[in-house]
Amino acid sequence: MNSYGRAAAALAFALVTAACGEAPAAPGAAGFYVDPEGTAVNEVRRLEAEGKTEDAALIRRIADRPNAIWIGDQEPYARVADITTKAQEAGQVPVLVAYHIPDRDCGRFSAGGAASADEYRSWIGRFAEGIGDRPAWVVVEPDAMAHILDSCTQGGRAAERLGLLRDAVRALKKQPNTKVYLDAGNAGWIADAGAWAEPMRQAGATEADGFAFNVSNFFTTEESVAAAQRLSDVLGGAHYVIDTSRNGNGPLHGAQGDDTWCNPKGRALGAEPTTRTGHERVDAFLWIKRPGESDGDCHRGEPRPGEWFSHYALELVRNAG
Repeated sequence: MNSYGRAAAALAFALVTAACGEAPAAPGAAGFYVDPEGTAVNEVRRLEAEGKTEDAALIRRIADRPNAIWIGDQEPYARVADITTKAQEAGQVPVLVAYHIPDRDCGRFSAGGAASADEYRSWIGRFAEGIGDRPAWVVVEPDAMAHILDSCTQGGRAAERLGLLRDAVRALKKQPNTKVYLDAGNAGWIADAGAWAEPMRQAGATEADGFAFNVSNFFTTEESVAAAQRLSDVLGGAHYVIDTSRNGNGPLHGAQGDDTWCNPKGRALGAEPTTRTGHERVDAFLWIKRPGESDGDCHRGEPRPGEWFSHYALELVRNAG
């Protein structure tokens, strides 16, 4: 049995023991769920049908790896239940992203979300119910904490958002086999870790399993660990996960504005998803942003957020070597 087979077998055993009352073990390198209907998988099928076998082989380096699945559906229960059920049947653990906070993305490229605080509380409750007692890791609301500093969540709206994030953490943590990570921005946002400590606590970070870092961004793993470790220190040693999906070449230096984060040129895939990180507080390297999917049109005629961006996907793989 190869290393991937051993990891899958170990995870399957962990799930069985969890059903008998023991705590589930963390997934290893191959234990996270690989979405059989992801955009990269569909792109491989298209390329193969067109006879573009070399490009298809490159995109398989994305399609065959665990990618997080973002949930922003108005009614999340059915989709979350379907994903977690299929993952459990496969002996794998899905990484889900809850992405429906009111005033999402401050009305920019990924605008949307719930229409009110009450609607969001109902939504996250349905999300949690969809997981049930099946294993899952959930990243809670990318950018929501960082955007508290922006004009869209100033004053009372910022306080409301902190409360909603705390409610989300608590709802998800009621599920017995769910690990929860509250998004905490990236190394470019965390200039003063101490200033983030109290808002993070108010948002439920210390009630979660930890926080998520570098989601959809490009800071190297080393830069991310350095910044996240400072935040971890002020949160009493909180654990965290790092998005390594596109950080192989680090950020695009010298860029300004949207060019720093929105489909920047010359980027590369980073470390593959695994819980074997070599860092005591880093629970996993994850591909939270699904590599190959666009960040937004960025005024250059690129695909909308979450849509497949073929040229960019191939560049990410080729630049990874």
